[in-house]
Amino acid sequence: MRIDVWSDVVCPWCYIGKRRLEEALAESGDTAEIVWHSFQLDPSSTNDDPRDLPTRLGEKYGRDRAWGVQANQHVTEVAAELGLEYHLDQAKAVNTVDAHRLLHLALESGTETQGRLKERLLKAYFTDGLPVGDHATLAALAAEVGLPADRVAEVLAGTEYADEVAADQAQALAYGANGVPFFVIDEKYGVSGAQPAEVFSEALRRANADRKPVTLISSPSATDATCGPDGCPI
Repeated sequence: MRIDVWSDVVCPWCYIGKRRLEEALAESGDTAEIVWHSFQLDPSSTNDDPRDLPTRLGEKYGRDRAWGVQANQHVTEVAAELGLEYHLDQAKAVNTVDAHRLLHLALESGTETQGRLKERLLKAYFTDGLPVGDHATLAALAAEVGLPADRVAEVLAGTEYADEVAADQAQALAYGANGVPFFVIDEKYGVSGAQPAEVFSEALRRANADRKPVTLISSPSATDATCGPDGCPI
């Protein structure tokens, strides 16, 4: 099974959605190849915005800072139910394009490596309060998951994988996903948002049902009118 996921590393519901998907996979016993795709919630964000997160949220949605504080408190409580520790009061303003470019680099080493980097970036932002738009921070996080330092430095110094980041964003919009997280299972079943684990479980069940072999109501014999690798009996 293949699961493609579009998300941003500063999206609180993306981390929650990741955990709920993992919970559904664990309950079902399914194994899946998970590929993480880029989606920037705000490509215009900068790494030096002096406003705190509640203020930025409030202004983005036409509300005040108090509304932003309440929104952060709500998502923090939901995350805690899944064992995630959010410290959104420490969250730094960042542009995530470089983090996404490194995720594309990590994918070249396999989906497991990319998955480890995705998890580390999410934890770095939401739990550790690290600036995941800062190159030194990104290089250190990439080193933790085993990416070669020379390639990481090379990517961060240029624009490599920027086209892939843009292509991911365009693909998400083509699917009709205006927000994230967005999950596509076996290129057939889509799940939008950090849905409860039961929703993911149902999508996994349907995907598995589609891939089950046909149940035979009779078994072939030597005299049946069938052809095989060795030819056709007459």
